[in-house]
Amino acid sequence: QVQLVESGGGLVQPGGSLRLSCAASGFTFSNSWMNWVRQAPGKGLEWVSNIHPNGANTNYGDSVKGRFTISRDNAKNTLYLQMNSLIPEDTAVYYCKSSDDVWGQGAQVTVSS
Repeated sequence: QVQLVESGGGLVQPGGSLRLSCAASGFTFSNSWMNWVRQAPGKGLEWVSNIHPNGANTNYGDSVKGRFTISRDNAKNTLYLQMNSLIPEDTAVYYCKSSDDVWGQGAQVTVSS
């Protein structure tokens, strides 16, 4: 069964940090470009970041560039998103997504004082 399961969301104060994880199973993770996508309350989907199968190439949306870092551990079939200097506008449900359009269930991130 192809599956992506996010974890690590929560409530954090502005300026704080969180790390999201996405555990993959049921497909060859090490062959797949992987993405993070988010959806803020009342808004559409926003692409956040992606990473090449070997981890050497990463890309970021303008709104998170310089604050978020995507990474992966192919030995553990796990994708990560390190989020620093969080601002209230980062509040959203964060999804990991494979290049074959498999989506996780989402992780809620709330940035608030």
